[in-house]
Amino acid sequence: MGKTIITINRECGSGGGEIARLLGEKLGFMVYGRTMLEAVAKHFGTTLEEMDRIKAQKTNWWSEFCSFYQQFGAAGYTPGAIADPTPKSVYYAEEHLLRELAEKENCIIVGRAGFNIFRNDPNALHILITAKRDARIARIARKQNISAEEAAKVVDSVDKARDNFVQTIAETSRYDARNYNFVFDVTGMEPETVVSFLAENIRKKND
Repeated sequence: MGKTIITINRECGSGGGEIARLLGEKLGFMVYGRTMLEAVAKHFGTTLEEMDRIKAQKTNWWSEFCSFYQQFGAAGYTPGAIADPTPKSVYYAEEHLLRELAEKENCIIVGRAGFNIFRNDPNALHILITAKRDARIARIARKQNISAEEAAKVVDSVDKARDNFVQTIAETSRYDARNYNFVFDVTGMEPETVVSFLAENIRKKND
């Protein structure tokens, strides 16, 4: 039996990152999220901020694929091979790294369009964490010590960027429930409650 892969997609401010971290601790799984983007940024010789900007762009899938194949396909993956990263090339680099990691250990993947990368893997479980917008705004305002108005802009901006990335990469909405095994509206719920439910069902799946 292969390694267990859990992918967690989340709305900005929903607490999905915290849920992923706690779930990883409970199950003893490695958690890969923004640190993965740091590794990709290093390969491209750029910054996290620039990677975020690139991933938020809308681009043509076919031209991106052809560009990637010309640079990666013939010779294989080579760190630092792409001079001008694009949403698709960032995705392909992340996919390469994630597939290597998933072959070696049980893991939780936060974002990164993980549900699409491992959509046909029988050992993968896909989760979407959502929450009411007001609750998400309040959480961001509290965590970043900013006003509700500023937090609303952060929530909307991050969600839009993530929507664009998933639509560009997977040609589907990240809100399409058919992409997931579980969809949680965690408004008013403690993270530990969600984690306990998920951990129990993941263990049952692996029995």
